[in-house]
Amino acid sequence: MAQQERAIRTRAAILQAAAEVFAERGYAATTVADILKVAGVTKGALYFHFDSKKALAKGVLGVQTSLDVPPQNFKLQEMVDTAMVVAHRLTGDPVLRAGAKLSEDRDGRSQYGSAWPAWIELLTRYLVEAQQRNEVLAHVVPRETAEFVLTAFHGAQTYSHLEKNLTDIEYRVSVLFRHMLPSIAAPAVLANLDTAPDRGARVYAQMQSESEELPALRAG
Repeated sequence: MAQQERAIRTRAAILQAAAEVFAERGYAATTVADILKVAGVTKGALYFHFDSKKALAKGVLGVQTSLDVPPQNFKLQEMVDTAMVVAHRLTGDPVLRAGAKLSEDRDGRSQYGSAWPAWIELLTRYLVEAQQRNEVLAHVVPRETAEFVLTAFHGAQTYSHLEKNLTDIEYRVSVLFRHMLPSIAAPAVLANLDTAPDRGARVYAQMQSESEELPALRAG
């Protein structure tokens, strides 16, 4: 069991290091040697878990949607919370930054894929459940709306990155939802949704508090 736990920790450390380097340099400019230097592990340990740089990129992308926000009264709130927590964590979490950078790399993504399909699936699940609970208007098509949310978030993220180095990303995602939700949410639900710019910070603090009470391993 101890050996298995060490392997899990080593894999997580390698993914974290890979994310840091990918986020800073991008896929093409990153070498396995760069990742080894940051990870502080042997080449054998790295190749035991990942057999190539492409596998490392896939590993980083594979943990993008492992963020579990606390349950809420409305599934639409959980969807908002997920996006707001991501916005809150983008500046401090290299895994999320690397996922964004890898996913928008036109040349690299042809080799290792993208996190966008997984995000769309997650958002679609929220919207399907919201639809089953009558939280959304009749015209809403869950997957179509999920794709819109993803593309709108990406646009807000890109603009914030270029103009403000992501310092206003939480505000911009808040504005996104403030304009978008009235077109999909049932009025009684809309009146109870929290889309404040600090929503992600508050939810993330709750997540951290709960994880300290009940420790759990988190890849990446």
